[in-house]
Amino acid sequence: MFQTSEYSGTRREQYEAVLTQLKGLIQGEPSYIANLANASALLGQFLKDVNWVGFYLYDGTELVLGPFQGLPACIRIPLGKGVCGTAAGERRTLVVEDVHAFPGHIACDAASNSEIVVPIIKNSQLIGVLDIDSPLKGRFDDTDREYLEQFVQVLAGELQIAL
Repeated sequence: MFQTSEYSGTRREQYEAVLTQLKGLIQGEPSYIANLANASALLGQFLKDVNWVGFYLYDGTELVLGPFQGLPACIRIPLGKGVCGTAAGERRTLVVEDVHAFPGHIACDAASNSEIVVPIIKNSQLIGVLDIDSPLKGRFDDTDREYLEQFVQVLAGELQIAL
């Protein structure tokens, strides 16, 4: 999908630059839709070897598709179903090396082979999840987990969603 070489330095330095960019993009912006849209575009431009970057928002019952970059996706995901629903239900990040081996995987894009899903929590309440797919197996690692969790924390701190 997206690949860029404008980020230099170590992976950690690159992620730090993305966190700084995110803060600049969303600081003081009250529209959570605009913030999520810019956040997905930022990650889509930054991350290599990914084919889907976006958000699912919790409506009190299930996850509903939010702003994203990539092919059209599943619109609704029940809690506890698939990687997104499981991460949301358990409120923990899931890194899946091979989505085809994940019990109950929901295949929105047949090209996806690995996935990372980071829950978005604000004031102890589930807001939704950040979902990133890759056509490569084993694409995501602990560095991705660490920095994407920080990315979500920055985002959650600015999101103005009625809870």
